[in-house]
Amino acid sequence: MNNFPDTRLAKWLIEKASFYNNHSFIASDPISIPHLFSKKEDIEIAGLISSVLAWGNRKAIISGVKQFIKRMDNAPFQFIVGHTESDLVKLKGFVYRTFNSFDAVTLCQGLQYIYRQKGGLDKVFSAPILQNADSNAFDAIENFRNVILEIPHDRHFEKHISSPARGSAAKRLNMFLRWMVRRDDKGVDFGLWTDFFPMSKLLIPLDVHSASVARQIGLLSRKQTDAKAVIEVTDKCKLLDSGDPARFDFALFGTGINEKHYF
Repeated sequence: MNNFPDTRLAKWLIEKASFYNNHSFIASDPISIPHLFSKKEDIEIAGLISSVLAWGNRKAIISGVKQFIKRMDNAPFQFIVGHTESDLVKLKGFVYRTFNSFDAVTLCQGLQYIYRQKGGLDKVFSAPILQNADSNAFDAIENFRNVILEIPHDRHFEKHISSPARGSAAKRLNMFLRWMVRRDDKGVDFGLWTDFFPMSKLLIPLDVHSASVARQIGLLSRKQTDAKAVIEVTDKCKLLDSGDPARFDFALFGTGINEKHYF
C-alpha cells in the first residue's frame, strides 16, 4: 500500500477484492462450471469453454456452457482427446449467441490438437512465460491463439479467440488465466498452473463494465477499453500488490455487477 498514491482507494480495492473473492459467489458465475469437476484437465477444458462463451447474461452463459458440456457426455477431457469425426455430430445444432455448432466443432478439434500434440493447455499458455522474463498474460493468450488456429478453421471462428496483439483487451481469456493461475485460500480460483505461471504475470480481465468502474474510481484514464487500458489498470494494481495484481479483478467486477454506487 505504501507505493499506491491514494490510500483511501487502496483500502477500498483491498476490502472489495476480499469481499467478492468468496466461495458464496461461485454459483452465480461461469466459474461454477469448472468447479463441477475435480480432474485437472476437465477443469481446464470446462474453464476454457466457459470463458470462450462468457459474454451476455451470466445465467444464459452458465446454461449455454452446460449444454455444450452435456453434448460432450459431461466428460470434457475424455471427449476432447478421444473424439472422432462421428462423435462431433453430438455438437450439431449447438448455438450460443454467435458461437455456433461449427465453432464448437472447431474448438473441440483445436483442443484435441493441443492435448495430443502440444502437451496441453498449460504448456501452450505458459510457453512464452517460461521463455521470456518480460512476458505477461497477453503473450500467453497470443500464443494460445496462434496454436489453436494452426488447425483448419473457418474465419468465423477466429473472432471467438481474442488477439491482444491486435489491441483486444482479451477479457475472457485473461479471466480464464486468472482461474487457472491464481492460488489463495478462498476456494474460488483453482491455482492449477501457479508453479510455472507466476501470478505476477496475470493481467486484469477488463470489459466495458469493469472498465467503467475503473474509470469512476480513478484507476483508469484511457477512454478505450483495449489492451492498453488493461496494462494501465494492471500496472496501478501492481503498485498495491505486485505479486498478485489480478485479485483486484474481484473488486472491479464484483462491484460492477452487484452495486449501484462504487468508491
